Amino acid sequence: MSDGSEKGITTIKQNECIIPDLTIKDLLSAIPAHCFKRSALRSSLYIVYDLVVISGIYKTATFLDTLISPEHISLPHPLLYPAARFSLWAGYTFWTGLFATGLWVIAHECGHQAFSESKLINNSVGWVLHSALGVPYHSWRITHAKHHASTGHMTQDQVFVPKTRSQLGLPAFDPTKEDILGSSVSDEVMKELREALGDSPIGATIGAATYLLGGWPAYLIRNASGQKRYPKGTNHFKPDAVMFAPHQRESIILSDIGIVLWLAGVTGSIYTYGFWTVFRLYLVPYLWVNHWLVLITFLQHTDPLLPHYRAPEFTFPRGALATLNRNLLGGCGSIMGWLGAHATHGISETHVLHHVSSKIPHYNAWEASDALRARLEQAGLKLEGAPGGWGEVYRVFKECKFVEDEGNIIFYKNASGLAATRPAFTDGSASDSGIEVDKM
Repeated sequence: MSDGSEKGITTIKQNECIIPDLTIKDLLSAIPAHCFKRSALRSSLYIVYDLVVISGIYKTATFLDTLISPEHISLPHPLLYPAARFSLWAGYTFWTGLFATGLWVIAHECGHQAFSESKLINNSVGWVLHSALGVPYHSWRITHAKHHASTGHMTQDQVFVPKTRSQLGLPAFDPTKEDILGSSVSDEVMKELREALGDSPIGATIGAATYLLGGWPAYLIRNASGQKRYPKGTNHFKPDAVMFAPHQRESIILSDIGIVLWLAGVTGSIYTYGFWTVFRLYLVPYLWVNHWLVLITFLQHTDPLLPHYRAPEFTFPRGALATLNRNLLGGCGSIMGWLGAHATHGISETHVLHHVSSKIPHYNAWEASDALRARLEQAGLKLEGAPGGWGEVYRVFKECKFVEDEGNIIFYKNASGLAATRPAFTDGSASDSGIEVDKM
């Protein structure tokens, strides 16, 4: 994207995003049939593996902690001993949180019925794992299914729904001073938008950090970043919340029971072992899990390259393809990129495939994703984003500020009112497909 300024107007050359007209049959037929097979035994072994790794991290940290003393190592200053111990346990929380995110991913697969062929096994395992991580299993499973059915839909998607110009209270769109697609904007409008939105590096850093640390509980408790048409007070713990059907009431109550038991377990552990022990061993890794969840999903669904749709242009395939694959921690080098993908079972690296068919288990998703990628490339679609990490969150947070109230295919604009991408169309008519939303 390049830009130039003439007579008080800034004009940029935009990227073009091909708006797909593929059918769901086009997408699913590209995936080998054996990739759809689910195994309770194989899926369970990944739970065991994650728990063994986390136990190994804990055992390693506790062993090394005993060596951080003058009797075992000589450090030039006494304050270096607590500093070394702090660094050790900070490393423990980071790696435990990363691999615990893998457990979160498996519980998420249970909600998609990808863990096994049995719905009872799926929901039982998912409820236990997600409750242990402070997640209302059924409540989130239900809204997450709606997210998959309407990804990128401005009024039906459940999360990461862009705010419009009017919702942010920005100056009304003026066609004499700016282009609706965001290719040009006058200096006057640009100044007004920047003053209204703020565009400082410090503001973006604080905003991104707050989002990573508090975004997940804020979404569950008060629908932050969720569907804007839901009434104030909407949350995942009310059985009568607007996003739940009456027949789902018992499932929501069961989810709430899981959260009550989780809170009781945390409280009881604090009473038994002390706050700082529980804080170090569980609560900080828990915050890391929440952080990774937000970072991964935010970057999968938010980027100046990705379209959002209003009803006249939305189809299920278009929504499924309005996502990006990213290599988690790939920006930190190939080893960290491999560890990020390995620990989280490829949830970030195979995300487009996951939206095309969410019942494919993660251990088959790699092969399925490669096959789907080849089919998408034939259609001119390349849905591989930059590596997922904190720098990318900062960039996206700065570039994705708002969308217009007008238009049925829209892209994010930045604080200057410029959009990096515009839609491009291929020949053919749109296909209308859907996805079954769980009726439980």
